[in-house]
Amino acid sequence: MKTCNYSQFRIQVLFDYLRKTYWSQSTPGPPRKCRKIFFLTEIWIRCIRKSSDWAIITVIYLTEKKIQRHVFIEQPKSTMTSTPVFKFILSIFFSSIIIIPTFSCPVYQKQALLHFKSTLTAIHNSKYSVKFVELDSWNSSSSDCCSWERVTCSRTGSVTELQLSGVAIPPIDSDPVSIPSEILSPIFRIRSLELLDISRNLLEGEIPGEGFGNLTKLLHLDMMYNSFNGPIPSQLFQLTKLKDISLRNNHFSGGIPLSIVNLTKLESLDLSQNYLSLEIPTSIGRLTNLTFLNLMLNQFNGPIPSSMQNLSKLSALLLGGNMFTGEIPNWLFKIRTLEALVIGGKGSNLIWNNTTEVDPRCSLQEISMPSCGISGQIPEWISSQKELMFLDLSGNKLEGRFPHWLAEMNNISSMVLSDNSLSGQIPPRLFESESLELLDLSGNKFSGELPENIGNATKISYLTVSENNFSGPIPTSISNLTELLSLDLSRNRFSGDSLPIFGSKYYFSLDLSNNDFSGKIPTNFPKGTAILYLGGNKFSARLPSDLTKLVNLRVLDLHNSIITGNLQDILPQFPTLEILILRNTSLNGFIPNNISMCTSLRILDLSRNNLTGSIPRQMANLPIMNMSAYPNLIRDLDEQTLENLIVNWKKSSQRLGNPRIFVLLDLSSNNIFGEIPASLGNLKALKQLNISHNKISGNIPQSFGNLEEIESLDVSHNELSGSIPQSLDQLGQLSVLDVSNNMLTGKIPRGGQMDTMNELRYFQNNSGLCGMQINITCREDIPPLEGRDEEEEDLSWIFWKGTWIGFPIGFFSTILIIILLNFIQFFKIW
Repeated sequence: MKTCNYSQFRIQVLFDYLRKTYWSQSTPGPPRKCRKIFFLTEIWIRCIRKSSDWAIITVIYLTEKKIQRHVFIEQPKSTMTSTPVFKFILSIFFSSIIIIPTFSCPVYQKQALLHFKSTLTAIHNSKYSVKFVELDSWNSSSSDCCSWERVTCSRTGSVTELQLSGVAIPPIDSDPVSIPSEILSPIFRIRSLELLDISRNLLEGEIPGEGFGNLTKLLHLDMMYNSFNGPIPSQLFQLTKLKDISLRNNHFSGGIPLSIVNLTKLESLDLSQNYLSLEIPTSIGRLTNLTFLNLMLNQFNGPIPSSMQNLSKLSALLLGGNMFTGEIPNWLFKIRTLEALVIGGKGSNLIWNNTTEVDPRCSLQEISMPSCGISGQIPEWISSQKELMFLDLSGNKLEGRFPHWLAEMNNISSMVLSDNSLSGQIPPRLFESESLELLDLSGNKFSGELPENIGNATKISYLTVSENNFSGPIPTSISNLTELLSLDLSRNRFSGDSLPIFGSKYYFSLDLSNNDFSGKIPTNFPKGTAILYLGGNKFSARLPSDLTKLVNLRVLDLHNSIITGNLQDILPQFPTLEILILRNTSLNGFIPNNISMCTSLRILDLSRNNLTGSIPRQMANLPIMNMSAYPNLIRDLDEQTLENLIVNWKKSSQRLGNPRIFVLLDLSSNNIFGEIPASLGNLKALKQLNISHNKISGNIPQSFGNLEEIESLDVSHNELSGSIPQSLDQLGQLSVLDVSNNMLTGKIPRGGQMDTMNELRYFQNNSGLCGMQINITCREDIPPLEGRDEEEEDLSWIFWKGTWIGFPIGFFSTILIIILLNFIQFFKIW
């Protein structure tokens, strides 16, 4: 053992030196006063060779005490001071004492960790085909768990830190599997824990409150990005030593427990992105050590508690995305340590008092106040915040021109003023900033041309000025923006028959849709271009082959353009495309058999063109569309850049709320003929299939019952015949089914979602259809003929029985009436 050899060496060196210094050659033995320590040291050297770590530590400790007593105390001072070498050796020896002790973690802690690993391994191996390789160093053959990865121990060998973030993340391209929270039970036996990180592990279920109650020494707890649900257990807030808690991005509900007042040492609290509700308890103001408080994106209501003004150390207060009510308190700006303030946002009912004069006592670096009802001009008190780096006043009622003082705040790196009523031109001074990285002015009333010096803001990465009244050409200096990742100029009146060269060096997203650009379709795009929205302009030309050189191109939208040429010459040239929108582009030709070469395609819109031919059966080979459980395909695309994707979804044109989950195929309004290939039923990932307004004949395939993800199926305005297949009752997500204007017959299937298809217009102009959905009784639902004959026979018998009884009664009644009338007449004459 290295420790044993090292300790033995130190004692031997000391012993040899003592012998040479204090034991003269003429003396048969050591001095009387030193004889005891020499004897003990020699014995210890002999024993230490067989000793354990604990024995070594004991020897070192006792040796130190004996030397101090017999050498330093009993030896004359002059002797000690005259031997500096001796002092040097002693200093080396004593300094080594600090680093020598080694401890193994307790057996029960090692067993607890192995229990945790075995349970996690069993869950992983039962769900995935790939072997579980995390925590590989955790094994029973290793004697000391303190040497394991993700484990930290104290000097005495107790486990104090567990860094388990992401250990349960599934293999790439595998469906995630939730892991029950009970898997944490073994960890709760390690009471010495001071730090526990179990973030990003897909853990679900309620937090075992009693288990956490055991971890009384816990200082740091990170449980973010899991799927924990239910209320936050009060036991968690009984851990009075806690300094920071992160429960971010889970499914917790209910309110904040009142026991939070016990966490008087808490410095950081993050409960954001949950489903927490009710009012924030006023006792939160007693957590005076708080420096960071994040309650964003929950459902908290009521006013912002005034007790929060007691949080005198607070540097970040993040409350946005809740349902708070009342006025935004002025005291927020009097917390001197505050650097980041985030309030308001979607769902908020907070009101900004526009008459209040704000005199900030703090130096804010971030001001985020979207949808707070701020009206009038941009508040001038913001100009006092010289350290401001982030400003978000979107979704308010701001109006007037862009203030010059704001354009001169050179520290601002992100400025979001979207969805207001600001007008006028953008001050050129804004683009002289050396800090500006993000600028969003969309949804306002700005007009004029973009400043020619826009290219001077060389650090800008995101520039959005969509939905304004800008006009004129794009300034050529924009080519200087080499850091540009996203440029959105859509829904303006920009014009020109040529575009400047875009100089972006990285991934690039460009949206020029719905402007007045004309001429040929441009090709001078950076190699890193991934998203191109060019639709809604006046481009008119063949689709340039140069676009195929954009090897990173994922999204191409050219809707409402005039593209000459044939589809079969264009489509196979874009194997990397995930989204292709060629709606209403006057395309000719047919859908090629080699369409399956587009291996990444997940949204294809070829509607409103002049396509002919039949639907190729090879379309069923599109890999992404026929995956029964498709992964999150557009991993590296900025979701913000996909918001402008417009498709015909469920009978209306609309933006897709989350394009990442949609798989669409729209071939409507063409001249496609022939039958629907049965193989189309293999496209299990399709959310929408629209082949309406064509000349398709034959039957609706039974295989359509395999479209397990389908929500909207439109085959209307064709020449389809036969019946609607009963297999459609298996489509559990179907909400729109349109089979109108065909030649379909028979009964509309019942069961599942088919019972909810009650829109008469979706079945009209099919003279042979019947069923509950359209209030037409089918012939097979009419009672059988045998029952009707018996019923008619019973009615006939009743009729004849009535006749035989009624006839004689009526006959004799008539005779009697005649006799009576004659008798009365005779009486009058008489």
